[in-house]
Amino acid sequence: MIELPQTRVSLGNGIDLDVVDMGPRDGDPLIFLHGFPENHRTWRHQITHFSASGYRCIAPDQRGYRGSSKPQEVSEYTPDKLVGDVFMLADALGVGTFTIVGHDWGGAIAWAVALTGQHARVSRAIIANAPHPAIFPKLLYTDKEQREASQYIRGFRDTANDDLIREGGLGPLLAKEAEWEDSASMEPEERAILLKDWSNPEAAFGMINYYRATPMEVPGMDEPFELPSNFAAPEVPKLTIPTLVMWAMGDTALPPSNLEGMEDQIDPLTLVKIEDCEHFVTWGAPDKVIEAMEQFLSN
Repeated sequence: MIELPQTRVSLGNGIDLDVVDMGPRDGDPLIFLHGFPENHRTWRHQITHFSASGYRCIAPDQRGYRGSSKPQEVSEYTPDKLVGDVFMLADALGVGTFTIVGHDWGGAIAWAVALTGQHARVSRAIIANAPHPAIFPKLLYTDKEQREASQYIRGFRDTANDDLIREGGLGPLLAKEAEWEDSASMEPEERAILLKDWSNPEAAFGMINYYRATPMEVPGMDEPFELPSNFAAPEVPKLTIPTLVMWAMGDTALPPSNLEGMEDQIDPLTLVKIEDCEHFVTWGAPDKVIEAMEQFLSN
């Protein structure tokens, strides 16, 4: 089992995060953000590789997860607070500019971190299977496959499920509302770590609050597949730092339609499509992810 020692880092906003900080302190910093419903270990293969290659690899368990602070109020998980945690973490560790790396929800936060801090604090962005904030909201209205795949979000937001979470943590909710990809590529010991994490109701509510705090609208399947007359496209600036987007093409939660128009949002963009892999590409195809990152970071 890959060992990733953690330290406790206190942020300026009162949040405490458990953080992996591996590699030389003067190495080029990479800040890795995990997605739902995982933890820092989703990047275990990449952290091990790049920390041994001279990079400083920083990977928090984000707020709401594992041993990190788990405020229970939905308002504590709005995007501005999640993005603020990343910059405050960099400040607490003495990191000036850095490359932001994210998958799934961590990728959604990474998009916002990159757009907020491009050039000033963020030098590069690496995103794996996380929808772009200017593309995804439209797909939820116009793309049947994406809307159907996102219906679980409506269940996560339904407070009628709160008793289920209090009694059994996250596991019963996942079984009821989502199709968890139980990939054979996940080692049994890693699955055991996740199951233990999910059993904590406070952590479960922390994870679910990411979905409850976002302003994103998810229409029902009985609503028209068209943009409503009052739809306001998100005001998203163009991303002009070097950006790598990796996409597992077998992702059923976030189908490849999310790539359409990506080149209009990012310049310069490097796009790597990873075939025969599902959503959890960081450990489902770790060598391909490492190869894509190596080529990108060497340019």
